[in-house]
Amino acid sequence: MTATAVRQPTRTAVSRASGDTLAGTGTLIRFILRRDRIKLSAWLLGITALMLYFTTIVSEVYQTQEQLQDMGRFMGGSFGALFGGPGYGRDDITLERAIVGVYAQWFFVLAGLMNMLLVSRHTRVDEQNGRTELIRANVVGRHAQLTAVLVVAVGANVVLALLLTGAMTANGLGAGGALLFAAGIGAVGLIFAGITALTVQVTEYSRAATGLTGAAIGVAWAVRALGDMMGDHGSALSWFSPLAWSQQTRPYVDARWWPLLLSIGLAVAAAAAGYALSTRRDVGAGLVAARIGAPEAAPWLRSPLAVAFRLQRSSLLWWTGALAGAGFLWGAVADAMADPTDMDEERIEMFGGSLDTLVDGYLGVITLFMAVLAGTMVILGVQAARGEETKGRAEPVLATATGRWAWFGSYLAVVTVGLVGLLLLVGLTTGIGAAISTGDAAYVGKMVAAHVAHAPGLLVLLGVAALLFGVLPRAIGVTWVILAYGMFSGMFGAIVDLPQWAHNLSPLEHAGKPPLDGIAWPAMGILLVIAAGLAAAGLAAFRRRDLETK
Repeated sequence: MTATAVRQPTRTAVSRASGDTLAGTGTLIRFILRRDRIKLSAWLLGITALMLYFTTIVSEVYQTQEQLQDMGRFMGGSFGALFGGPGYGRDDITLERAIVGVYAQWFFVLAGLMNMLLVSRHTRVDEQNGRTELIRANVVGRHAQLTAVLVVAVGANVVLALLLTGAMTANGLGAGGALLFAAGIGAVGLIFAGITALTVQVTEYSRAATGLTGAAIGVAWAVRALGDMMGDHGSALSWFSPLAWSQQTRPYVDARWWPLLLSIGLAVAAAAAGYALSTRRDVGAGLVAARIGAPEAAPWLRSPLAVAFRLQRSSLLWWTGALAGAGFLWGAVADAMADPTDMDEERIEMFGGSLDTLVDGYLGVITLFMAVLAGTMVILGVQAARGEETKGRAEPVLATATGRWAWFGSYLAVVTVGLVGLLLLVGLTTGIGAAISTGDAAYVGKMVAAHVAHAPGLLVLLGVAALLFGVLPRAIGVTWVILAYGMFSGMFGAIVDLPQWAHNLSPLEHAGKPPLDGIAWPAMGILLVIAAGLAAAGLAAFRRRDLETK
């Protein structure tokens, strides 16, 4: 009989292993900064460039006190409250107060998205791809990875606040108010970094985790919008939205720093909950267990088209439901939004330039805005195919009898049908809301036609994304620039006197602004031909290039 001696760990080793949960945090911080040196820099510089653009364009457009007073009246209306905020300082309007009062929400949402993607990418995405398990195999504490990405998030938001402060002061805005406004934007970013640290513990899928945080951003925006529309300078309901806390600092009015303590408190509380929940699950798992699937695939999943639909189904349903609900709400306030009382010249110009057609002009702007959001879904649909490729899941499928045309073409077909269905339903709900608001049932048919009229332009965008996927897949992000330009051209081009040739560069321009404008059906046919040609070129190029994996 032989005895096997097992060497027991010393008390010091056990204590170190169980107690040093932050071991390796510094190394992971450097690793995250190395991996995100391009993406994070692009976010920071892009948001800063947007601030430079807004401060420059506003200073050029609103050069007289009368024009600024028109902006102040816009801030005091329901439309201004919906998209801007409570409008502090509008009674004694200045350039600084106009910028802060109208454009703050854009920067709050962008900061939230930047932090959401940053935290998710270095926590849940790493767990999905197996990197976390490799990292944990080294001398790395249990909380090191989450701590590292939160430290990077804090640093990124501080840098963002400093960059935005510099951008505003460079255009002649007061430094004190600029710092307070920028700090509010950074505080919003910290809130959603903390919330994402919580949501990544709940589910084992990064898409679901970011979906939960994205829903939190949407709810915060909706609560803030409703609260601000309910009363002068907002209402008590506004305080239930973390976006309102940064606005309550009132930059350039009566600067108050204390509301940011609420933001920091929520960020810390959410992050602390994330730490606590992370100890209650295994690496790679979520607190909510994934549903066990069937042992065999359903018969209807035997084609690449069915598989593409199955992978995109949840996204299509979420986008369609969210935009349909938003469309009904915006349609239901059409009559109030188009009230000509105290309406400034810039808003009249945005709504078509005539007092007689303000309702149609407002609905045309809303239709374009919905088309831009639908374009976001289109780009994400192509990026989903790109994700299947880079994560190595496309290669086993293409190793079977499934051809590349069938595989990628199925994604394009699903996005196309989903886009048309989304536009039909959103047009229907917006039309119903507008009909209730105005008492004119004809708006139901008008709004359905108006939304569908944007389908050809969005399909051109899909074709561009498909072509880039086939030729240079890493450059698919260029389509975001095209979409953003289309929104700027359609909503603000008339205000800044953008020349017609510049308008025509956007694929969304050729639909006009229905129901204000008539639909140019020949142009729609030309756009469909262009979209088909781009998609075919992308499919052909995809057949010739090598697959890429990360």
